[in-house]
Amino acid sequence: MEEILTSGFSALGIPFAGETLTNCRQYYNALAERNRVMNLTAITGEEDAARLHFLDCAALLTALDFKNKRVIDVGTGAGFPGLPLKLAEPSIRLTLLDSLGKRVQFLEETVQSLGLRGVETVLSRAEEAPAALREQFDVATARAVTRLALLSELCLPFVRVGGVFAAMKGPDPEEEINEAQTAVQTLGGRVKDVRRYTIPGTDVVHSVVLIEKIAPTPGKYPRRWAKMQKEPIR
Repeated sequence: MEEILTSGFSALGIPFAGETLTNCRQYYNALAERNRVMNLTAITGEEDAARLHFLDCAALLTALDFKNKRVIDVGTGAGFPGLPLKLAEPSIRLTLLDSLGKRVQFLEETVQSLGLRGVETVLSRAEEAPAALREQFDVATARAVTRLALLSELCLPFVRVGGVFAAMKGPDPEEEINEAQTAVQTLGGRVKDVRRYTIPGTDVVHSVVLIEKIAPTPGKYPRRWAKMQKEPIR
């Protein structure tokens, strides 16, 4: 795993220290152990986890400057992309948001065992998150299969004006972007860029859709999840 990460970080042009590799190993070990008793990830094995989790998530560092940024990872699950970003760029002040107590407990234990500072966990659905988190973050991230229009309603309210929502998507996100244009504009955003990358050591191409926050999100958003699905912003 360490060799894959070393070559992968180098291929992406991401500076890293030995401590990063050590922490990635410890994080992987904790993930693999807990995954035996609960469904944290469908990606298993050192090689696949190194490439399809750690390097895939770390690639966001090539699309956006995360140094000293306050970051919220929405629907973080087992900690992706938030924790790999924190391990590769320790200056990040990270909030991990998830709605499942068992996942949040795993994250809390992992953060503590790694001795990470500047990381907090929040147990909540995104649309029900504490008001104190609203428009407080430089960057919101999400690695979810949810369509971009719905994902924007969940994530953009967390981003301050001048910040960015970084949505991890597949190789061809144009259809979702076109579908989400009205929603993004209504929520105070603007699609700034799409960055594509190939995960080192694979032929897998992913993209990051960068949505800039240019105005405050109206107070009525986000709505309840059922309402979002039934009446998407168009």
